[in-house]
Amino acid sequence: MHIPDGYLSPQTYIPLYGVFAAAVAVAVKKVKKEVSARDIPYLGMAAAFSFIIMMFNLPIPGGTTGHAVGSAVIAILFGPWAAVVAVSVALIIQALIFGDGGITAIGANCFNMAVFMPFTAYYLFRLFSFSSARKGRVFFAAFISGYLSLVMAAVLTGIEFGIQPLIASSSDGKALYCPYDLKIAVPAMAIEHILLFGIVEGLITLIIIRYFLRNEPGLIYAFRKGGKIENK
Repeated sequence: MHIPDGYLSPQTYIPLYGVFAAAVAVAVKKVKKEVSARDIPYLGMAAAFSFIIMMFNLPIPGGTTGHAVGSAVIAILFGPWAAVVAVSVALIIQALIFGDGGITAIGANCFNMAVFMPFTAYYLFRLFSFSSARKGRVFFAAFISGYLSLVMAAVLTGIEFGIQPLIASSSDGKALYCPYDLKIAVPAMAIEHILLFGIVEGLITLIIIRYFLRNEPGLIYAFRKGGKIENK
């Protein structure tokens, strides 16, 4: 889902830079209050994990890529605000050092994968696990939160692509940035993530949450915030 340079107009990427900057400012304050010194190494490992799995990306139609992100599992384990910080760090390093994602699109990429996706995943997990749930239900919630949050982030990216011909075109009607309208961009982004990348994200989230449930359940942020786990 990394958006390259030249696909988003200033009318799109400048506001998204602003939204992302505001989200990071809040996230840093939240992390200072909510993340203990004991959890800082885990958060660093989470950022590294997100960085690594996003490097395994495949080109898809429309000029972008498809891949797992790791935002869902980070949000469930450490909270959505911590995921904003961890995934943003990974995305910015990828753009600046490895050219994976455009410089002008950093705000958009971070908004899609480091702001929208973690919060979507976290609240989907809380919804489907009912905060206090049997382990089987928790596993289902972990998978579905990873799967749906990635698919929804991909659709959001497709919408950002698809509106470009509407908001940024020349006097003769030619698109100045992404040339694909919503009828092409949204399906192109959604289909690959529904059929492949969303499943990968869901399985990664399920496997890691399952590990922490067995070995260190007290670390899971989503259950520290008022929920409990039944051994059934």
